Amino acid sequence: MGLKSDKWIKEMSLKHKMIDPFCEKQMGKNVVSFGLSSYGYDIRVGSEFMIFTNIGATIVDPKDFHQSNVIEVDASEDGFCVIPANSFALARTMEYFRMPKDTLAICLGKSTYARCGIIVNVTPFEPEFEGHITIEISNTTPLPAKIYANEGIAQVLFLQGDEACEVTYKDKQGKYQGQKGITLPRILK
Repeated sequence: MGLKSDKWIKEMSLKHKMIDPFCEKQMGKNVVSFGLSSYGYDIRVGSEFMIFTNIGATIVDPKDFHQSNVIEVDASEDGFCVIPANSFALARTMEYFRMPKDTLAICLGKSTYARCGIIVNVTPFEPEFEGHITIEISNTTPLPAKIYANEGIAQVLFLQGDEACEVTYKDKQGKYQGQKGITLPRILK
């Protein structure tokens, strides 16, 4: 299994739409960087957010998640979302992914945000996963935190196996396959 280079990421994205839309170079002037990097791709967070709230006064249960646990925020007008102190938000990537059958991707938070106490959950993109990525963002600070819409939020590293796996995410009909927008937690019943 090996880490894939910028050349491979570019070829897979332009020919096979592995990342769509795809930014061929890293953009970083006056923005939190995004786009193609040496051995990865810096993904952007969209402008829709769901911030956890206690207004609905329900318990957070991954097996029975209630929509009343979150409030929806549209950051398209202001260009950012403010996550309250010691709070948590969900968002989605601007990019839509189509993972190859022999490739696994791992998502890591960007150091620009991490240095501000904002943590992005590490999420694997399994072979043959397709969809937007729901991003989990924690504000670990005692202060409100700004997240910039349509700018970088995390970096994705691509690892290609020596051979294709026996059962892909698509084969097992993964519960988040084909997700668009922010997808709340769910379990198969």
